[in-house]
Amino acid sequence: MAGLLDGKIAIITGAGSGIGRAAAQRFAAEGAKLVLGDINDTVHETAKSIGEHATAITMDAGNEDDVTAIVKLALDTYGRFDIAFANAGTSGAIDGIFDITVDKFAEVLRVNLIGPWLMVKHAGKVLADRGEGGSIILTASVAGIRSGAGGPSYSASKAGVINLAKLSAQQMSESGVRVNAICPGLTETGMTKRTFDYARDKGVEHKIGQLNPLRRGAQPEELANVAVFLASDLASYVNGQAIAVDGGLSSSHPVRRQLPGQTAV
Repeated sequence: MAGLLDGKIAIITGAGSGIGRAAAQRFAAEGAKLVLGDINDTVHETAKSIGEHATAITMDAGNEDDVTAIVKLALDTYGRFDIAFANAGTSGAIDGIFDITVDKFAEVLRVNLIGPWLMVKHAGKVLADRGEGGSIILTASVAGIRSGAGGPSYSASKAGVINLAKLSAQQMSESGVRVNAICPGLTETGMTKRTFDYARDKGVEHKIGQLNPLRRGAQPEELANVAVFLASDLASYVNGQAIAVDGGLSSSHPVRRQLPGQTAV
């Protein structure tokens, strides 16, 4: 049975762990050949777990030379690519808005926002010039939709990613290249490991994700499923969207429990 991504070549950043690794493994299972990047050497472990149809490079997703290098690696290895998943990110400092330094704020923007823009700039240009369409996927966050899910720099950067996806889809009109963002909720990754480990150690794991209607956190594979959809031809008419994958967290504003007949004000 044919896979959803048979014959496709995909670039994935942040593939050393978490959502990026899960996406790499899922893309491969659907028939894609992969070029993987991450700032950590664990990206080579991801490639090794997939086998001969994956190659890896250690790179900084917020560095323009490194982004051009992974794009070049894809072209040199396969002659083309069809999908670019700019997934790499950092949680950065959790300092309050009055306490965070300019340097810390700028570093989060460099990785989380400039990084995806660089992928759009360089991978998107290759796809647009080829004239055969393609899919670009950016990892944003529910923290970019409204406040309450991240620190100031992280939230601001992810709001920028959401707008970047929309703007890029418009500016690449008629190229056939689709640009979309995924907005994960609380997901068990290296970035959130301390939260999940702490909850397990304290015996309060049941409280993880309690604010969303599903009452649980997500696993990276659940985000990878959405990335596969957006990368595939099943999403051929999905463009310029920010898709929340958060158990329903962002479907509501925070409210207190109400009695029947009460109205929130």
